[in-house]
Order: sequence, then C-alpha cells, then structure tokens
Amino acid sequence: MAAAEGTGVASRLGAFRSLRHRNFRLFFGGQLVSLVGTWMQSVAQSWLVYRLTGSSLLLGAVGFAGQIPVFLLAPFGGTVADHGNRRRILVGTQAGSMVLAGCLAALTLTHRVAVWHVFVLSALLGVVNSFDIPTRQAFVMDMVGRGDLMNAIALNSSMFNGARVLGPAVAGVLVATIGEGWCFAANAVSYVAVIAGLLRMTLPPFAKRGDRAGLREVLEGFRFAAGAAPIRALLLLVAVMSFCGMPYAVLMPIFSDRILHGGARTLGVLMACSGLGALAGSLLLAARQELAGLGTWVAAAAAGFGISIAAFAMSRAIWLSALLLVPAGLSLLVQMASANTLIQAMVPDALRGRVMALYSMMFMGMAPLGSMLAGAVAEKVGAPATVVGGGVVCVLAGLLFRAVLPGLREEGRRLVAARGAAALPVEE
Repeated sequence: MAAAEGTGVASRLGAFRSLRHRNFRLFFGGQLVSLVGTWMQSVAQSWLVYRLTGSSLLLGAVGFAGQIPVFLLAPFGGTVADHGNRRRILVGTQAGSMVLAGCLAALTLTHRVAVWHVFVLSALLGVVNSFDIPTRQAFVMDMVGRGDLMNAIALNSSMFNGARVLGPAVAGVLVATIGEGWCFAANAVSYVAVIAGLLRMTLPPFAKRGDRAGLREVLEGFRFAAGAAPIRALLLLVAVMSFCGMPYAVLMPIFSDRILHGGARTLGVLMACSGLGALAGSLLLAARQELAGLGTWVAAAAAGFGISIAAFAMSRAIWLSALLLVPAGLSLLVQMASANTLIQAMVPDALRGRVMALYSMMFMGMAPLGSMLAGAVAEKVGAPATVVGGGVVCVLAGLLFRAVLPGLREEGRRLVAARGAAALPVEE
C-alpha cells in the first residue's frame, strides 16, 4: 500500500518527483542559492584575471590551477566518501569553500588582489572540490534511493544550470557597475544556505563502511571501472569532451572583448545563454523515467556540442553567438548528465564514491589540462581556431561512441540488473 502511494505521488510530481524526499528538497534549495554565487564568482574571476593581465594563456592557467587538484586527488576523495560520513564531509567542504571565497572578496575589495592570489585560492578550492564533488555525487543515492536516482541527477543538473543562467547575468551587471569583489563576497555568503540545509536533514545513524581508506581501496575503484566496458567507454568520452570541448568557456572573455567587441555584460549574457540551454537539457532529462535510449543520447549530444561550439567560434555577431550557445549548453548537459546516470546505474553501492570520483576526474580534472593547452594554442592561432578544433574532436568522439555502442549494450544490461535496477532498462 505504501509503495503504491509513493508511486502515485511520484507520478503526480512527474519531472520533479525526487522533491518528494525532504532531504533532497533541503539539499536542492541550499545548493540552488550556493550555485548562483558560485557562477557569479566564476564569471567575475575570469574577468578579473583578464582585466589584470589581458592574457589568454593566464586565463587557461588559472583554470588549470583550479581544476588540476580534482584530477590528482579525486580518487582519494571518492575513497573517503565511500568510508566516511558523507554529510559531515560536505559540511566541511562547503565551509572551506566559503572561507576561500571570503578571502578573495577581501583581497579584491581592499584593492590588494594580484594574479598570484587568484592562482593560490583557485588551487586550494580545487583541493576542497576533490573531496566535495565525489561525495556530493554519492550522497544523491543516500537522499533519494535507487528508484528516483535518475530523476535526482537530472534535477541536480537543472539546479546547477538554473544557477548558471542567473549567476553570470547578475555577475555581468555587478562587475560592470561595482566590481568583481562584491561577486566574491556574495558567493561567500551563499554557502550558508547549503550548510544550513545539510544540518537540517534527517538521516539514519552513520554506519562505518569498512576500516580502511587507503591506496588499495583507491585502486579497487580503478579496477572496477577499467574492467567494465560500458563504464570505461563513458568515462573516456567524458574525458575527451572535457579536454577538447569545455575549454571554450575559459576563452569566453576573449570572445566577449576581442571577437564580439563587448565587455563584462556581454560575457555575462554569453555564459547565461549557455546555462539556459543546459537548463533546458536538464529538464528534458528529468522528464525521462528509464535508461532506455540514453546511450544514443550521449553520442548525439557529444556530436551536437562539437558542432555548436565550432559554429559559435566562427560567429562575429553577439546575437548569433548567444543563440549558438543555447544548443551548446543543452548538448553538453545531456551528454554529461546521461553519462553520469548510466554510470551510477551500473556501479555497486560499495564503490559508488570511488567510481564517481573517476567521473569527476574525467569531467572536472581533464578540463584544466585542456584549458592550459587551449590558452597556449589560442596565443598562437587565436581563440576561434582553437575552439573550432576542439569542436571537431568532440564530433568525431561522439560518432566513435555511437559506432561502439551496440557492443556495449549486453554488458550494460547485466551491470544494471546486478545493481537491482532492472526497472531502469538499458537501451534496447
């Protein structure tokens, strides 16, 4: 009777069915506020570095400093997430992020900020994110269970990208009127919302998940992912997209200023349009109730993203550039969130944090390597040619994944069934 009632509630809520879980509602609301601040800081920081240096190479270098720790440390963060109290870990990481944002705000508002400050604070934030990201990914299951996992991942993406629409738009106005420092200050304050939401959750008593969190446990996650062909293929595609495609965002200040002859407001509009497309993509995914067809979506979205950013790079009109970033944002979101959903459906609960740490490495960790390379290449051949090249690689990667997809389906079905998720069938 209770199960039938829960199913009825989920059916009525439709694309928002994960919100019937109180803990997820608290998490969703707190993260929404915090992520608006995060996107404000992202845009303001890019503009600050560009204002101080005018260098595309240093823009890429700051992106590298902020994200390379995720590539190096996320496996250890995932192991901690598999063995530790995930709520306490998240409270600690959010508090650390708040302190770092406050330091950047203080330095900027007192006119003492230098580029090396931004590098150091970005690297420290990357260390915090190495533990925060895999823990947050694994914590979704703790809040909603397996039945609503796919919907919760999609709603998380919608929250992330709703903030991505609002944050850059607000940041563009604030940077142009009162400077970057107030964006950093607003971000610091925004972390209070997510910390409060975490503390208000009602969770079962923490049960320790094993006695160790050492190198052997880290390697166990690597071995599982390497031995599961569908997970391995998805992670490799995510890595290619992050390395070759995502650096277009790091070069956005150059497009805003030198290519489109705008300023901070134009940068905010461009980032917001990309976020608007991603928000639409996440809502599209939230309406789905099964895994069937997601593999094809992953391949098509990868190719669509490559085409969109290549066309964006060739545009010289602000309105056209903004318009092209909508499908770019939608395609990237669908590809990344669909891959996330498929991996989470196939991974055992005992390895969830570690495997999602590998996803974080490929998603967040490969991006700084790509950003560094893109910044250096853009210095030589220009930002438009750099982004076009990355787009072509993304298209080819999507086509290759589609070609190997038929050979992955049977093992994918077996892995999903082994996790007790047979109600979420893999693509037919």
